[in-house]
Amino acid sequence: MEAQEPALKYREQHKERLSWMPWLYDSLKPHQREWAEIWQREVQHQFASLETIQFSENCFIAPSAHVFAEPGRLVEVGEGARIGAEVFLHGPIVFGKNVSVNARVTMDGGARGIKVGDNTRIASGCSIFAFNHGMHPERLVREQPVTSKGIVIGSDVWIGANVSVVDGVTIGDHAVVGMGSVVTKDVPAWSIVAGVPARAIGDRRSKND
Repeated sequence: MEAQEPALKYREQHKERLSWMPWLYDSLKPHQREWAEIWQREVQHQFASLETIQFSENCFIAPSAHVFAEPGRLVEVGEGARIGAEVFLHGPIVFGKNVSVNARVTMDGGARGIKVGDNTRIASGCSIFAFNHGMHPERLVREQPVTSKGIVIGSDVWIGANVSVVDGVTIGDHAVVGMGSVVTKDVPAWSIVAGVPARAIGDRRSKND
């Protein structure tokens, strides 16, 4: 029993490591994959028993993620998706295949939802809100009506750390958004954008490195 205790402690630390760096789930050794898959089935079952969240095959979600998906606000997690520690998700949200959502990302689907295409990477600390408040001067801010247009993020998109995306935006396939940017307008496919507000600074197709 005493010999097993360090191994069990290390396993708990390994779970914590995976939660904060979920991409490591893809490089687990066979003996690690065995216990990790059992653990993930338990974690995902717990989430699905409490909220309207659907997991496909080979998903990973950190136990410390916060998922709120009441009826009508489904969170759909595509095959191979990875969701890191302390992520906040409020549906409706649809993740495609192999989407990575790293630690402390906040995503709120509002009424119209957020859709994320296959193979997209969302780095730590991003804020993506698919709703907005009115600003009419004759009403208090807290009394303003809430609107929602929805957000669409394409496939093979890289959103850098601490990026903010406002309601109504579409980010095209293969685009890159630089760290710390605020995206207030649509981003064309293949574009590299950065800044506050984000603007085009390049095109991925011109990169050879």
